[in-house]
Amino acid sequence: MRTAMEPEQETMAREETASLIASDKVEGTDVYNPAGEHLGAVHNLMIDKRSGQVRYAVMSFGGFLGIGRSYHPLPWQALNYDTRLDGYVVDVDKDRLRDAPHYADGEAPAWTDPAYGRRIDDYYRL
Repeated sequence: MRTAMEPEQETMAREETASLIASDKVEGTDVYNPAGEHLGAVHNLMIDKRSGQVRYAVMSFGGFLGIGRSYHPLPWQALNYDTRLDGYVVDVDKDRLRDAPHYADGEAPAWTDPAYGRRIDDYYRL
């Protein structure tokens, strides 16, 4: 049975190291292209159940006041953290991103179909 963490333990679980970061600190982090244009923010992470490796960062893109937003799974290895921007950089421009595999608010992504992940990886040439 799990017990509530003491405040000190909770703080320790959320701390960041040079090579580790808590998932809740990644969610909401801004995503940019190499030109420094803001593309969106990390909505959530998709983690491989067997390996424990992060496979995709799902980025929220577009919309106005939360309406019309779309979600774009980006292969985790395509993102690079830039301390200058305090965010992730992905080598894709806005036009290319519009044509990338994505889903809209209220739609269910096709994660259960292995071809969906292959389409994402192929699109980003991984």
